[in-house]
Amino acid sequence: MIRPDVTPDDPIEEQPTIGLIGMGAMGKMYAKYLAAAGWKKIHVCDRIEMYDALKAAYDGTFGITVLRDGHYVSRTSDFIVYSVEAEFIDGVVAEFGPSTKVGAIVAGQTSVKAPERAAFEKRLPEDVHIVSLHSLHGPTVATKGQPLVLIKHRAPDEALTLVENILRPLQSRYVYMSYEEHDLVTANTQAVTHAAFLSMGTAWASASSYPWEHGYYVGGIETVKVNIMLRIFSNKWHVYAGLAILNPSAQVQIKQFAQSVTDIFKLMLAADEAGLRTRMYDARSLVFGDPQAARRTPILLAEDILDRFSLGKKDPASSGNGNGNGNGNGNGHGNRPPANSHLSLLAMVDCWAQLGIQPFDHLELAATPIFRMWIGVAEYLFRSKERLDAAINAALYDVSHRYDDVEFVVASRGWSQCVSFGSFELYKQRFEETAGFFESRFEEAGKVGSEMLKVIMDSSTDEQRGGAKEESSR
Repeated sequence: MIRPDVTPDDPIEEQPTIGLIGMGAMGKMYAKYLAAAGWKKIHVCDRIEMYDALKAAYDGTFGITVLRDGHYVSRTSDFIVYSVEAEFIDGVVAEFGPSTKVGAIVAGQTSVKAPERAAFEKRLPEDVHIVSLHSLHGPTVATKGQPLVLIKHRAPDEALTLVENILRPLQSRYVYMSYEEHDLVTANTQAVTHAAFLSMGTAWASASSYPWEHGYYVGGIETVKVNIMLRIFSNKWHVYAGLAILNPSAQVQIKQFAQSVTDIFKLMLAADEAGLRTRMYDARSLVFGDPQAARRTPILLAEDILDRFSLGKKDPASSGNGNGNGNGNGNGHGNRPPANSHLSLLAMVDCWAQLGIQPFDHLELAATPIFRMWIGVAEYLFRSKERLDAAINAALYDVSHRYDDVEFVVASRGWSQCVSFGSFELYKQRFEETAGFFESRFEEAGKVGSEMLKVIMDSSTDEQRGGAKEESSR
């Protein structure tokens, strides 16, 4: 076995051979970071029909060698990462796993670990180690400081140490879990978040509406909604399908989210103020606790900072200061955004409350950038009695967004049914139909969204450091 404390500065003959099976976006990201750090023996492969194109893409790239298939990578590598969708992991490991080098360490980059674990235990030889991983962010997010889950499943401590040292160039924050813990935490931090944004996108696409163009979804919270929705649909469909379909905990949460959307919408139609207010304030108490007792620094930035990242502009004719409603229904609110029920946020928090999920328990442990931002938006709405009451009032008595709310109810139930069918093909079709509607804005939204994420993440980190200094000085 390779020396566990090896570094990229060691002679090439002392370095491990790193194997990457699957060169999609995440495989390429790992290859880039590891090669740039100085690891000199990186063997990569993809599907056989991609061999020529992959070889041409990495021609002349120091440290990266493109091999024909996973057999060549497996038999030559000391550390092997399968960057393969969870749907296909069993078949790929069945094909290439028997060729794994004796004593090698094998990992998977799947977002759902139950199928991966089953495949590794069934298909890999007994004389190889299993130390799996999962970078909890997309390939376009800077890896520094992001959570990187490491799972020491069947391996000695020395194997884990070697994996830590190989991956150190990512500068990610290691989070140690079991396979079971990983799937529960990722469901709790991603399932409902994804369901909310998938439903938003499908609702707007079904209405043939670009949400930033008619003035209702411009500025503040609306900026976050639109940018993250576009960011999700600009990715590949399989990034989200595996978690939704193959993770049992995620299926339960997605079903409850759709039910929460429906229940809240029924209260809206009935103008049941007492019922809606009670349900929302109960959810607020269960998820966020006593706002007056909260000592953690809120995540979200001020709305005027978020306005910098809006794809649309507030209508200057809507009021004297350019921040009114502008929809002619008499609901202008000065500097506030137009009245909105924020049905997606009400339903998300209600879903967590109904299932007894405490999202803040996992926030610092293994939160993705999108989850951190979205829970920040929910916190921004729910911790303020004024903002929550305004959303409840809009849900009951302001029909400005009612048409979009109807579409959102239909979309959320559609996604829930899609997941319950367990069909990847149906999920792909539904995802790509919506993505096609917004495709023309992906490039612009990607740049704006990345900058918005960076500003919020940097601000959150600075505030956490400031809070820690303040705490230590007491």
